[in-house]
Amino acid sequence: MAEILPLRAWRYNNTLNENIEQLTSPLFDVVSDKQREALYRNPNNSIHLSVPRGEHPAESAAELLQAWKEQGVLLQDQMPGIYVYYQYFRLPGNDKEFVRKGFICNIKAYDWHERVLLRHENTIPSAVNDRIELLEKTLLSSSPTHGLYTDTDFVLEPYMDESIRTPIYETEDYQGVRDVLAVIHDHEVIKLFLQTLADKQILLADGHHRYGGALAYRRKMMAQNPHHTGYEAYNYHLMYLTNSEHDDLRILPTHRLLKSLPVSDEEFLEGLQAYFTVTPKEDPYELNEVIVGKPWAFGLYLNGNAYKLRLKPEVHPTIDWNFPEEVKQLDLTVMHYFIFEKILGIYRQEQRDYKGLSYERNFTACIRKVDQGEAHLALITNEVSMEQVKRVCNSGAIMPQKSTFFYPKVICGFLFSSIKEDEFTTAATACL
Repeated sequence: MAEILPLRAWRYNNTLNENIEQLTSPLFDVVSDKQREALYRNPNNSIHLSVPRGEHPAESAAELLQAWKEQGVLLQDQMPGIYVYYQYFRLPGNDKEFVRKGFICNIKAYDWHERVLLRHENTIPSAVNDRIELLEKTLLSSSPTHGLYTDTDFVLEPYMDESIRTPIYETEDYQGVRDVLAVIHDHEVIKLFLQTLADKQILLADGHHRYGGALAYRRKMMAQNPHHTGYEAYNYHLMYLTNSEHDDLRILPTHRLLKSLPVSDEEFLEGLQAYFTVTPKEDPYELNEVIVGKPWAFGLYLNGNAYKLRLKPEVHPTIDWNFPEEVKQLDLTVMHYFIFEKILGIYRQEQRDYKGLSYERNFTACIRKVDQGEAHLALITNEVSMEQVKRVCNSGAIMPQKSTFFYPKVICGFLFSSIKEDEFTTAATACL
């Protein structure tokens, strides 16, 4: 099953006249334009490697990376390790402090058909292409993807808890989350991590585009290498692994925004009534509350008017997409089939890269964007459960794109992982 390895991470030189929080950045797919501009003003911020800009952004990132190595901005750790990463956070309306526990390592970039690493979500092709080019030019993972393994005995948690008491970094990120990083160098403990994961499947929680880029690069290099062994650096990918059985694992909903409608508002509302019970609501800021816990229920905010939508149960069997029942039961399948395809005529193949469709995790931002004319309508949805994610992954099928938002997001800048052969081999051979 899953083959993982420790790594000799590249990290910021601790003699820099900057704190680590000035060097970290959000992931490429969640950073806002305003955040980007502020971060770009710091010439040493990790955003220059994760979301490079310019006429040839990937080449610019590669040149900058080499300069940072030569100037000592980044230094490679002397010993390979497993990097323990805890995120402490709170959620609105809840007094509890949650902590998501996990560790960062290299993992083999398994092809989907190998059924070692399971995806649950569709990707947007243009985003994958950007990640392939960046990886090819820099040979660097600037941030880990997020994977889930299942261990009901919690074998690794005591070692992680012990390690996190002596952190390398401790800081608060852009989400208000307290991020703590530590490292395990003990050879026997590292072997336990490798052995524990050796019989596990991994569910890809977040980072489908980055993992897709790593997988495409591996395929390309395998085709070019007649002496391929499976242990070359290009076979591996940086991943943050967490235990799916942990109570503090949280998945938040991702809402949909449409810039415009291909039909009139009146035609759209009339079309909805063929499939949904449509109930007007006075306060749009209650739309997320009136659908909580109700299957196939959505909030709609359109032209200053709020509605609760609930699928008529008798129409659900008419879904004719060739999906297993685990996928057909999902709220977002219902939304994308009945609203986008049947009512708006935006067919499934078009939806993955539809220019007028955007995604928003913040409920109140959805209402604000419609009120300010940045979007024509907002569709509010419930969160997906961990059990639903597992069922879909195990069925071999995938969810619609942007179905899950595992909160909190990991951050960029704590560490980087090289797949340059001379920088990678030491870490690989140390534990093989």
